[in-house]
Amino acid sequence: MAPSALPRLGVSVACWRGDRVLLVERGKDPLRGLWSLPGGSVEPGEPVRAAALRELQEETGISAEIGGIVEVLDVIRRDESGHPTVHFAIAVFAARHLAGEAVAADDAADARWCLPDEIDTLPTTDGLADIVDRSRGMLG
Repeated sequence: MAPSALPRLGVSVACWRGDRVLLVERGKDPLRGLWSLPGGSVEPGEPVRAAALRELQEETGISAEIGGIVEVLDVIRRDESGHPTVHFAIAVFAARHLAGEAVAADDAADARWCLPDEIDTLPTTDGLADIVDRSRGMLG
């Protein structure tokens, strides 16, 4: 991606069903094999909250209700000379499960409902356990 096209806007969703959060295993590079929150890119003209719910549905088959925004994270990767090659600003939302059973779809290799304690046993994206913990606090 050309530097002029950076940064891009992304979304992810910490979706809770009872005491479990929905995680997906990334099926595509650059994060292939890592567990994270479902999410993806915001399309031009698409409201950010709508993008979060769309990405959740596309990736896992789950419908949810957004409870609030947890954080805006920067994911930046640089080449050998220090120039950014990837830059996503990711709006992370907390949500409550409404309907659906988790299935891996779109670019997810796997999807599962996890207890927060299980996160440390998985290879994850940076800071996942902290984001999950903060998201749970937002939903009461």
